[in-house]
Amino acid sequence: MTLGLADIKDWLKRLDTKTVSDVCKMSIKELNQTIVKELTNKSLIADYIYIGKLDNKKEKSIGIYQLKRSNPPNIAIGGFSNTKIMEKSISILIHWNKNAKETELKAYEIYYKLLCLRDFKINNRKVNFIKLLVPEPIDVGTDSSNVYERVIEATFYYEKEEL
Repeated sequence: MTLGLADIKDWLKRLDTKTVSDVCKMSIKELNQTIVKELTNKSLIADYIYIGKLDNKKEKSIGIYQLKRSNPPNIAIGGFSNTKIMEKSISILIHWNKNAKETELKAYEIYYKLLCLRDFKINNRKVNFIKLLVPEPIDVGTDSSNVYERVIEATFYYEKEEL
């Protein structure tokens, strides 16, 4: 079974708004043993998180999309049975509010949080790291309601489940 968009959505829902410097200071062991909601009493990362479509385009929403890539899958020499690490490429749309600065700050908060994470689990599947595919959150302007949006593209590298 692969790492799916729904798995990443559920994981993102539990990701809190702890500061980047706090997360980066934690040891891997400490991070893995801590339930993400217990890291802080601050609000969750977003009010709404969707897969594929933002319903009614509510402010302070995040959309997760399958990233369309033309690259073939990375298969180890010797074939799929010898491949240990799989990839899941996604695009994260931060649809925040009508304030460009607040939207930019939220996008960078998520960006740096993803940048710092190593060796964690999503639904009992070990994710080794997340490779950010863009040098910073991409400004995609506003939607029809003048809500600012930013996009982060990333690839999750996770351990393949043995069959």
